[in-house]
Amino acid sequence: MVVWALLADAVPLYPLYALLFTATGLSVAEISALFAIWSAVAVLTEVPSGALADRFSRRSCLAAAGFLQAAAYTAWVLMPGFPGFALGFVLWGFGGSLASGAKEALLYDGLAAAGAQEHYARVAGRVAAMELVAQIPVAAAATWLFSAGGFGLVGWVSVGTCAAAGVVAAALPEPPRYGGDEDIGYLATLRSGVAEVFRSPGVGAVAAAAALLAAFDAIEEYFPLLVSDWGVAAAAVPLATLPIVLGGTAGAALGGAARLLPRWGLGVLLGVATAFLAVAAEAAHPAGVIAVAVFYGGYRAVLVAVDARLQERIASRSRATVTSVAGLGTEIATFGAYAAWAAGGVSWLVVAGVVIAAALPRLLR
Repeated sequence: MVVWALLADAVPLYPLYALLFTATGLSVAEISALFAIWSAVAVLTEVPSGALADRFSRRSCLAAAGFLQAAAYTAWVLMPGFPGFALGFVLWGFGGSLASGAKEALLYDGLAAAGAQEHYARVAGRVAAMELVAQIPVAAAATWLFSAGGFGLVGWVSVGTCAAAGVVAAALPEPPRYGGDEDIGYLATLRSGVAEVFRSPGVGAVAAAAALLAAFDAIEEYFPLLVSDWGVAAAAVPLATLPIVLGGTAGAALGGAARLLPRWGLGVLLGVATAFLAVAAEAAHPAGVIAVAVFYGGYRAVLVAVDARLQERIASRSRATVTSVAGLGTEIATFGAYAAWAAGGVSWLVVAGVVIAAALPRLLR
């Protein structure tokens, strides 16, 4: 699973695809329309794809996610233009939904089959850390590949890494479900998973906590803007944000330790981390990147711990569906994070972090 995470995020197109769109001649409105298509597909397919994983195969869904993303970038390379880009975002959006929920279910039930489910937070933290680590070599690789062969070479290498992730996912062992009848139909599986969120004691509240926390990760999109506003030259921004990535990586890797904290301890940890973000924003100095790194490390540790609490409360037969319901909540709440930034920049996100930290102990009861 760790190898899968590295390949799935080692995509050199990530830091360049917005430039690909502009180089192709797309307008700002057309680029915004592409992102809207991507978001709409993710919202519409999030929960149905989770039920697919529960009814049929989590491993197959995770593998299909890689192959669909590879197909998306193939469309971008072969059909550069709005129709090709839109098709790519439809494929990528659906692929991302297939992975959401299936990844957590496959990992948790795999550990449970080995009698090691208590190690989920530690292992999931390693997987999350690897997803962040992949960003470091990808930035350098993207620069070199673009210099050597332009967007075409970057695109084909991205196709290869996504397809490789699909191959690795297809080789993962898939344990049997437990705790219910696995032979019910797709619609019954979907209804059962959604019902568990609202009817099973404690599941809905923890799912809400997981959704809000994951949506808060939208702040990652603004780290380059934050550093740039502090006077860092544009060419140095990728290097300047590296400590933040390393901080998040360390925090995710320590998610297993954070899982041992009581629910109020997780709230305190997130509150303290958010205080570092507030200090950085107030200082408005390049050195503030260290404080942001501390914030991001604490936040990622809490995110892993809350995900572990959610998985512990879900029945195996509905694990991917329930996790996807939380993912849908994340997709919706993320729009709130974007609105908070538009309204007041990082200061409003600090307020959001404080509110979430205060709500955690009650939601995790």
